[in-house]
Amino acid sequence: MTGIESEDAAAVERIAGAISQRASELLRTRISVTDRHGSLLASRVPDDAASEESNGTAWGSLVGGPDDIRVPLRLDEFGRLGEVIVALPRAGEETIPPRLAQALVDLVVNQVAVVDRLPNGVELKNKLIYDLLHGTTTNQARVLREAKLLGMDLSPPRAVILIDAAEFVRGTPDPRAEPRFGAAEMGRRSQLLIGSVVGFFLLPDETICAASGDGEVAVLKASDSKNLASWVDQDDDPESPGASWANLNALKRAGQALLVRLRHDTGGRFGLNVGIGRYHPGVRGLARSYGDARAALSLGRRIHGHNRIHCLDALGVAAFVGLADERTKFDLATHLLSPLDHEPDLLETLRVFFEEDRCPSSAAARLGVHRNTLGYRLEKVATLSGLDPRRFDDAVQIRLALLLRSLAAG
Repeated sequence: MTGIESEDAAAVERIAGAISQRASELLRTRISVTDRHGSLLASRVPDDAASEESNGTAWGSLVGGPDDIRVPLRLDEFGRLGEVIVALPRAGEETIPPRLAQALVDLVVNQVAVVDRLPNGVELKNKLIYDLLHGTTTNQARVLREAKLLGMDLSPPRAVILIDAAEFVRGTPDPRAEPRFGAAEMGRRSQLLIGSVVGFFLLPDETICAASGDGEVAVLKASDSKNLASWVDQDDDPESPGASWANLNALKRAGQALLVRLRHDTGGRFGLNVGIGRYHPGVRGLARSYGDARAALSLGRRIHGHNRIHCLDALGVAAFVGLADERTKFDLATHLLSPLDHEPDLLETLRVFFEEDRCPSSAAARLGVHRNTLGYRLEKVATLSGLDPRRFDDAVQIRLALLLRSLAAG
């Protein structure tokens, strides 16, 4: 064996050992890694079960049984192909769905490959995402270079989907209470969530996600029509009313479907919430998208409760009352009124309708139209905007949106 071949073999064994160790910690079962000939490269069981494994039979054969989960392993730069074998859990152990196990193994393989190429790769990736979400890094060219080195593609337009899984990760519904689990178990549960997200979107290279602390997972989801094709409706208009709201309906559908998957993968016993952020251009826009998702989550949980998706445009009056950022309020007002931008008669009707304290007879008389004509116009407003000015909550939203927009124009 030449020196190069020896180095390659050692690298493969190192990678196999790291994969089996990390995956066994996450899945709590035996993980074996074999080469393309079926020869064993590495095998590991959870540390807390190692003593039970001394006879080698706790999870069956080292190279797997007919019912074990087998995930192809491709590390082509090392010239080897093989399999990662996930043993069936023992009796009484928690069962993880096969597709989640496969997604987790894929995630571990990607992480281990990055770590092997770049020291502390996972930590660097998480720090970069943290800095992006909190707006502490603004040099776009440098960020794109660092992301590429870490195997992250930030070139597609991206919006933030923020998952609140504090109950699942911490083991308690009370955020003020001490976590039921230790740091290692909470880290494992966060990784389970990330594996579920990666498996759901089916495109690990297009879905960048990281645990952001306190039981939250942030997903930097590619938000262009191509990457949201499964959730774009034929009636959607992705270019209207503006870039920051583009494909928002498709993002919300994706978020709803993701919530269903996460509830299934976590056993359905824990309160989960998903906040949807708008797309904002550029690297700096990720911090704004994260701010949208956080604000929607914070308000939505208090108003609508758990196990829902939350987005700014679905919060109703609470968005205008609870949001602190004036720019976001103006953006929301513009978004709500945009379907009426080319309907000056409807905007004038709304102005008079509100000035007459929503009295149909007075408003119709002032406008010089029949009361039935006023009713027709108000119905058209409801059809176009989704907000009915004859309903109190909707009327308040429209009125506030009109006021905000007029103040900004003045």
